[in-house]
Amino acid sequence: MNTQVEQPRRGPSLTLLRTIPIFAGVPDSELEQIAKVAFHRRVARQTTIVRAGDSTDSLYVLISGGAKVLNSDEEGREVILTLLGPGEFFGEMGLIDGSPRSADVVASETCELLVITKNDFKRCLAENFDLCLNIMKSLVQRLREADRNIESLALMDVYGRVAKLLIDMSEPEHGQRVIKRRLTKQDIAKMIGASREMVSRVMKDLETRGYFRVEEGRIVIVEKRPGSAGATASRP
Repeated sequence: MNTQVEQPRRGPSLTLLRTIPIFAGVPDSELEQIAKVAFHRRVARQTTIVRAGDSTDSLYVLISGGAKVLNSDEEGREVILTLLGPGEFFGEMGLIDGSPRSADVVASETCELLVITKNDFKRCLAENFDLCLNIMKSLVQRLREADRNIESLALMDVYGRVAKLLIDMSEPEHGQRVIKRRLTKQDIAKMIGASREMVSRVMKDLETRGYFRVEEGRIVIVEKRPGSAGATASRP
């Protein structure tokens, strides 16, 4: 995987920082301090931003683009733990407990990142309660998501896992739910623990039955009401 990055650029604006959920509620006086120590970094698609086992030295916030959090075994088989989009962050766990990186994070498209070093991040946490609270809320949310994923792996078949993932990744837009992120069948397979071939068959069947449709490269979830065509169709 590509590991090269462009040289960092300093100077995030307060306007930019105010749009990032992790900094919600943080007063401008503290945002000004964060703006002084944070810097921008741009990475190309397929760049490994952090690698599992490396020492944890920075917090990363995605300004634009997308990234995959993944682990792999000695044979090169990968499992995607989650997909990250603009406004989301990673690297905070190792900064809190001092442990090495627990997973690889790879850019799935060109990314603009905001980087805060370990010492500056700890100082920000020590001086701002709202930032601490936002971090804790994010950790709790990720723990809940992990619990749901474990439950789905144990109790659902591939159809159920694919359907759950599509719903979980969709966002409301103009009265319907849309998956805005680029999501390949290979990504889905690595996220739900199934083969790409099986995921392809399930996706084709779900689309044929009208549970979703693809519009301009995006997946639109179709609400199926009781009695509607395909709503009670049996699986092959």
